[in-house]
Amino acid sequence: MLQEKHGDLDAEKRKKLITRLLEDLSRSNPDLYYQPTSQIALQIKQQVDEGTNLSNEDRALLSPLTLRDIEVLLSLH
Repeated sequence: MLQEKHGDLDAEKRKKLITRLLEDLSRSNPDLYYQPTSQIALQIKQQVDEGTNLSNEDRALLSPLTLRDIEVLLSLH
């Protein structure tokens, strides 16, 4: 049960981090709204891989995500 709550907490942290990265991208790229989700997910994945604006803990939390995982999280936004 404790493991389950930890997983839920990680999932919530991931959603918040993805949202924060999306907001950062939106500020620097006003046309982001018109890009396909797959393209936005790729840009976020690149940010994660480079560690841009992420602490080591945040990067470790997002690194295992695939492009498809990021796309799904974006679609829930």
